[in-house]
Amino acid sequence: MRHNKKFNHLGRTASHRSAMLANMAVSLIMHKRITTTVAKAKALKKYVEPLITRAKEDTTNNRRVVFSYLQDKFAIKELFSVVSEKVGNRPGGYTRIIKLGTRQGDAAEVCFIELVDFDEAMAKTPKAAKKTRRAGKKAAAPVAEEAPVAEEVKAEEVAEAPAEEAPAAEEAKAE
Repeated sequence: MRHNKKFNHLGRTASHRSAMLANMAVSLIMHKRITTTVAKAKALKKYVEPLITRAKEDTTNNRRVVFSYLQDKFAIKELFSVVSEKVGNRPGGYTRIIKLGTRQGDAAEVCFIELVDFDEAMAKTPKAAKKTRRAGKKAAAPVAEEAPVAEEVKAEEVAEAPAEEAPAAEEAKAE
């Protein structure tokens, strides 16, 4: 029975699991989006969100605590400068998991895990109101009238063209 076993061991030893999660967290912080399995993404979410919460307050102690988890000074710099500015007013929920389906090789469930504030496609920016005009019977009539006028102009151009250009104009008209 699995009573009181709170987290997924991911089929790894404790040291392997902590190293893998640290590497995945660094990749997530540096690239803002990574592709992985759903189980690893859920474990990574629990691992990285407290670190991002710590990064919101830039103190020496918080930098040391986060460095003890990540062991990458470039990721720490990125986390405490770029990421913490974006998530400064967010109360939590810094990551998003988007399921992609199954991997072909081993049928594992694959997903994106990304930092929420860095995805421009999902960002909730106010969109400009779409200006549309409904085409009623009156609006459709002028459009129908304009098409024959264009054909008449082409016919006049063919008639006015010199004899050498006439065959080329007739080919254009045929197209």
